[in-house]
Amino acid sequence: MSAKIIAVANQKGGVGKTTTAVNLSTALAACGMGVLLVDFDPQGNASTGLGVDLQARAMNSYRLVTGECIATDAIVTTEVPGLSLITATMDLSAAEVELSSLDRREYRLADQLSALQADFNYILIDCPPSLGLLTVNALCSAHTVIVPLQCEFYALEGLAQLTQTITTVQSSLNRELKLQGIVLTMYDTRNKLSEMVEADVRAHFGASVYQTVIPRNVRISEAPSFGQPILVYDLKCAGSQAYAALAAELLKQE
Repeated sequence: MSAKIIAVANQKGGVGKTTTAVNLSTALAACGMGVLLVDFDPQGNASTGLGVDLQARAMNSYRLVTGECIATDAIVTTEVPGLSLITATMDLSAAEVELSSLDRREYRLADQLSALQADFNYILIDCPPSLGLLTVNALCSAHTVIVPLQCEFYALEGLAQLTQTITTVQSSLNRELKLQGIVLTMYDTRNKLSEMVEADVRAHFGASVYQTVIPRNVRISEAPSFGQPILVYDLKCAGSQAYAALAAELLKQE
């Protein structure tokens, strides 16, 4: 077994990035995959969304990339069978500065995750909403990138910047990096704008855009406050069904 490493990235905040990382990881685990989610966002929302409180985050992704602990020590189990987690805290925000003076600064995460390749089918990395050194570390670790894209007016503008960053990382740091796919999030069927953005994105990126779209769904918004992925919180809601379909589509891609 050798893990496929997928970075979930978008430099814009509030686009459903962490929600996608948490719930896609959960859905893949529900399909029988061994999954590790790496919370690599200083806000630590993925850790909170999986019910891991701050006291349980002593060994975290900050300590991992600064070399204070090894990857196997940083893994915590979650309540979701088959899903493990490396947590994050606000300390990680200091890593942007600290990493800049270290050897192999772009590969700190990659070097640590290489020791876990044989232990999982999938490793997903929840990136911070920026294009700084943390995101570059995630992209240097990953085989592919999934981009959650909110169905709103400025979506394509942000996507152009991210695509440029992926191209830069491909050419100079990680030649194997590829775009796994773009997933449209917060899709509102009552809203003409969602349809227009979808048409626009599909026209630009064609088959790179997943057929599954993630609806705007109040149950998805509620789930993190209970420390649960949507598939645990409310299996039958539209959001759960969408993430299950997205996992199936990803596995079919493979």
